[in-house]
Amino acid sequence: MKIAMGCDHAGFVYKKEIIEHLTAGGHTITDVGCYTTDSCDYPDSAAAVARAVVSGAVERGILMCGSGVGMSIAANKFPGIRAGMCWSETIAQLIAEHNAANVICLGSRFATASQMILWIDRWLATPLAVAVRHQKRIDKITALEITCEPK
Repeated sequence: MKIAMGCDHAGFVYKKEIIEHLTAGGHTITDVGCYTTDSCDYPDSAAAVARAVVSGAVERGILMCGSGVGMSIAANKFPGIRAGMCWSETIAQLIAEHNAANVICLGSRFATASQMILWIDRWLATPLAVAVRHQKRIDKITALEITCEPK
């Protein structure tokens, strides 16, 4: 699978280990930054990953910051992105199955690289929103992107 990965300075600490794991698993990773622990702005990486997913250049995206919250907020501003916060293997599966989350957001200050790798692996192994009942809800989210009003 083609995956875009981005982080801020807080997420940088685990990025290399996660990329190595994913590459060893046969995935192709596009690293959009950041590239050091120097302070940087998380919306820049969130935008780069979101654009890669929306354009079809990659199938999914991974974002890491200190909490994962800022990345999730920023990425979800892009129509077509469903960025889900993740803090467990169960949540990783559910954001794929129920929310068709094409971007996973992780908090590096609240998990280890090993934990995040387990969560990412579960998320990647789970098909995005295959149940009809979930698709109806995804369609409502898509409608909100267009109208900004619930139907």
